[in-house]
Amino acid sequence: MMLKSISNTSRSVVKGRIVNTLARFSTKCNRLYAPSRSLPTLQSSNPQLSFPCLDKLEERTNQLSSGLNSSSCSNKDDISSLEAGPEPSYAKIQTGFEVYKSSKPIFFDYGGYLPEYEIAYETWGTLNEAKDNLILIHTGLSASSHAKSQPKNTKPGWWENFIGPDKYLDTNKFFIVCTNVLGGCYGSTGPSSKDPANNDYYGTRFPIITVNDMVRAQRELIRDVFDVTKIHASIGASMGGMQSLAYAWEFPDEVEKIVSISGCARSHPYSIALRHTQRQVLMSDPNWNRGFYYEKIVPHIGMKLAREIATVTYRSGPEWEHRFGRNRADDSRPPALCPDFLVETYLDHAGEKFCLEYDANSFLYVLKAMDLFDLSQSTRTKCDSIRAKTERDFYAKSNEKLSQDSKTTVPAKPYKEQINSATVTPEESLKDLHEGMKKITQKQALVIGVESDILFPVWQQREIANAFEEQGSKSSYYELSNDVSNYGHDTFLISFDHIGPPVKEFLLS
Repeated sequence: MMLKSISNTSRSVVKGRIVNTLARFSTKCNRLYAPSRSLPTLQSSNPQLSFPCLDKLEERTNQLSSGLNSSSCSNKDDISSLEAGPEPSYAKIQTGFEVYKSSKPIFFDYGGYLPEYEIAYETWGTLNEAKDNLILIHTGLSASSHAKSQPKNTKPGWWENFIGPDKYLDTNKFFIVCTNVLGGCYGSTGPSSKDPANNDYYGTRFPIITVNDMVRAQRELIRDVFDVTKIHASIGASMGGMQSLAYAWEFPDEVEKIVSISGCARSHPYSIALRHTQRQVLMSDPNWNRGFYYEKIVPHIGMKLAREIATVTYRSGPEWEHRFGRNRADDSRPPALCPDFLVETYLDHAGEKFCLEYDANSFLYVLKAMDLFDLSQSTRTKCDSIRAKTERDFYAKSNEKLSQDSKTTVPAKPYKEQINSATVTPEESLKDLHEGMKKITQKQALVIGVESDILFPVWQQREIANAFEEQGSKSSYYELSNDVSNYGHDTFLISFDHIGPPVKEFLLS
């Protein structure tokens, strides 16, 4: 009863005494168990290594938390092995493009939709009166619509020397259009865009997107902006090679020719595994925050490391042997755990250059779109069914049915190796692919493969060519052997004089 009569003032005094007692006890424990500063420090056998690479990451995190967000991670004062090589330009492009705005909803292959969307695009050349000379360029993973310099943006594009008057994509003859893909971050709607439903960033509320979803958005642009009913060619490399096939698959009567360079008709488990590691590293960055880092510290460390992993897959071992060998950056200094060999400094700089230039969520979503790419009959039938149901539900006003199933789970039991774990044989899988590709194998196609490519192995381009050949189409296959190019997957960005001539001849034939 006496406790109930204690005043609020007395309660505060008691609480204060308890807190002070605990604080004194904690201090005493620290003195007992922590090494005393007055005691002499034991001399170690060797000095601790320094970690300037980690210091740099911590410094950037502090800068970002202070609002000093720069447009690039690169330190211009660094001596970089990257600058010594023929690297493509992936500069951050936020201006100088046109924007197509669609007020119509777009529905996706694996459920979900966007009520409206925007597509950034740039053009070169002139659309002729017949409107039959339009070539649509599809980009790779991280490229913007800026494939070539133009009056609104005079900076060199990522295919600068491939496009222009009398060049391989001849603007004297063709009207060239390049877009930033849906899901990207260079002007097109993506996870970093705001949802009109709540005016908040989509983040990871953005639906899972596929390559086929991307090209359906591009087609709306081609029809609405240019009033073109049939394009002369659908052309792309890497993920762009996937899109070039997908565009023709979705709209076979609206494409005259197909050019696929270092692409594939379906993603291989090896490529999926490589992209999986990139996503896992990025999502493990605490600042990623499950996709909601906008207006906060961006996951620059995860992005840097993911890009380094990706860069390993873009080039070939022989090219690195020739370019870097086993040379260290500075033989006069002791070896370090931070970037030490020249090839390490190359990867480090590639990650540095990219980590603030591309949206982390776009990176995750576009990588996943590449993994999901598959023109097999069974996959396309399933996706068409899901998309059709989403559209029906939307127009039936059944909004509760429109969201994707986000309750995905990891397997309950750890993976156990099985001798025959595949549900179909390789022969059945290949037959499924050929059945799916019958929609396009009567088209004129040029397929280019690169023997030194480890990300999209050359047999994947041969697989595409064989599917066309099986149907007796007028397709052509061109392969760059190791003695012609050892740049690996990046060959399409570097070896213009090798991939350019067959492309130019094919487009004019």
